[in-house]
Amino acid sequence: MKTRPYFTIGKTKVAPGSRLTVDLPVSVLSDHTPVTMSAHVVHGRYDGPTLFVSGGVHGDEVIGVEIIRRLLRAPNLSTLRGTLIAVPIVNTFGFISHSRYLPDRRDLNRVFPGSEHGSLASRLAHLFMTEIVARSDLGIDLHSAAIHRTNYPQIRISPDNPRTKELAEVFGAPIVMKSELRDGSLRAAAAKADTDVLLYEAGEGLRFDELSIRAGLAGILRVMRHMKMLPAKGISKPKAKPHFCNSSKWLRAPMGGVLRVYKADGELVYKGDLMGSVSDPFGEQEMEILAPFDGLIVGRAVMPVVNEGDAVFHLGRVGSVEQAGESVEDLSAQLEDDPMFDEDEIL
Repeated sequence: MKTRPYFTIGKTKVAPGSRLTVDLPVSVLSDHTPVTMSAHVVHGRYDGPTLFVSGGVHGDEVIGVEIIRRLLRAPNLSTLRGTLIAVPIVNTFGFISHSRYLPDRRDLNRVFPGSEHGSLASRLAHLFMTEIVARSDLGIDLHSAAIHRTNYPQIRISPDNPRTKELAEVFGAPIVMKSELRDGSLRAAAAKADTDVLLYEAGEGLRFDELSIRAGLAGILRVMRHMKMLPAKGISKPKAKPHFCNSSKWLRAPMGGVLRVYKADGELVYKGDLMGSVSDPFGEQEMEILAPFDGLIVGRAVMPVVNEGDAVFHLGRVGSVEQAGESVEDLSAQLEDDPMFDEDEIL
């Protein structure tokens, strides 16, 4: 049988049937401390596609880091076909400082594809595109909501890509959001380089959420099984199809004050339902927040202190509330019932 070639990343070669963490130089800090972007490569013994899984593009999005940690401990990887490139922390600078941004205050997910001689953010984006995206057939990029907000587990895809639509169904998150590609984002730059990317959104910045972590890990394994990178054994199929939201709307605080939330993320609401209310600290004035249409709460604020105009509920439009409700309940129940990893892996 013909031996599979080595996988080359940076200046490192990874032998077939082996795995290795490769440190890709990014820059040197002002105190002369070197900074790298570390990628763990699992190079299967047999031919197959190359998948990258990335987390921490925003430094405060720690859920993706934990999902990738659990993925790399999955026993299934011993039989991997193809190659997995796992980058748990893309934005090392933000991760260390618990910040969404880079030291130059740039959002890394707005400067792709970057430039070899540009700003710090631009150089990091360029490194990721040339060393990771260019070597991959598909990517799964893991995100969470910004600090003080949370997202219900969801996959975001562009409206006109049948392949990512199919893979989103395979992933099995409760919700699939169709959203346009944004200039400067990893997803948009990868699309121009002919590499599809699934964007997974779940949970809150700087916080772990077990449901979101399980949903992300299960989804990645399902996609790998679908791509024939892993055998089916031990990888469960979703109990129900995810619900597609073609559009959504942020509901904003009608006044400044204290927010009280009456509906949870992932919950279904009907037009006119009371979702929350904002009152002044003395309770003398109060304004209600009502659902403007039937929908699913795909994200919400978790900080009870709000200013007028703050985004407090992210409501996704659905065609059938009843059907969406069954899908969300079935998938949520599966994630709660099915550990999908050993007990000592649960934090």
